[in-house]
Amino acid sequence: MRTIAIEEHFLATGFREVMMRNAPSQRGDSNAAYMAERQAKLVDLGTTRLRDMDAGDIDLQVISHTAAVMGSPPAEESVRLAQQANDQLATSVAAHPTRFAGFATLPMTHPEAAADELERAVRSLGFKGTMINGTTNGRFLDDPSFLPILERAVALDVPIYVHPGLPPAPVWEAYYSGFDPAVNFSLATAGWGWHSEVGLHALRLILAGVFDRLPSLQIIIGHMGEMLPFMLARIQNVITPVAKQLQRPVPEYFLQNFSITTSGFFTNPPLLLALQIMGADRILFSVDYPYSTNEQGRAFLESASISPADKEKISHLNAERLLKLAAE
Repeated sequence: MRTIAIEEHFLATGFREVMMRNAPSQRGDSNAAYMAERQAKLVDLGTTRLRDMDAGDIDLQVISHTAAVMGSPPAEESVRLAQQANDQLATSVAAHPTRFAGFATLPMTHPEAAADELERAVRSLGFKGTMINGTTNGRFLDDPSFLPILERAVALDVPIYVHPGLPPAPVWEAYYSGFDPAVNFSLATAGWGWHSEVGLHALRLILAGVFDRLPSLQIIIGHMGEMLPFMLARIQNVITPVAKQLQRPVPEYFLQNFSITTSGFFTNPPLLLALQIMGADRILFSVDYPYSTNEQGRAFLESASISPADKEKISHLNAERLLKLAAE
């Protein structure tokens, strides 16, 4: 069974230099230690990554830039860093075209330049879409300033993968403080906060009417749907009746304009719930490498209590269709 994993990360040289320069200002020693343990794999776009893929029986990774643990650089620097990151990834994709594909990194503090960089990455570098990490200076993608990026994605017919990022400082202080720094960090990020933030991000895009304006826009979110499949009936009962500005019920947008991935979630109950709510055509396999291991992801896929036909869709067919990847 061919296996394509689509939320797999790397760390570009330029961003790494900025992160190291800014390291003393980061929140909590646990954050720096967490990143340090993984940097050796994040920075590798060759031997180590391929060895890990082979060990975990992963045929192809769609690689994206890791959520940068750094403040927003000036617009000019962010454009340069994004271009360099995309060029670095494109070089590795060209060297291993049957094993790697790419999602673009965008300079989100400069939306017009971000739209142009998305077009360059897709048309010139052959990338399959983009991954956007969290909010930008506290603004979600429903902010009108980001419309050029959404419109360009539609014009290029590529999806946007919305991934979590660090919460804005006021949210961090209000919601995720008061404990040991390691607990604060875990609560704010992969233990809870990241997932609720992306769920909110998805709902805001829907409620802002983005999909009424851009009905073909496709969004990917990870981590088995960032809580939304579990909440969808509640959302229908509570939010749809008051969202009178929308043309359709809220859940319909989620079921028609969103796909979800398995990244970092390797147990049957959330997968079975997602299948009941989303259907097999809207679920794609991901590992979340190197934050999770390829062996974990592949073992979960092999043992999942689902039909062989659904397993083929999730493991590779849906990614081939949505990202226009060559079939095996």
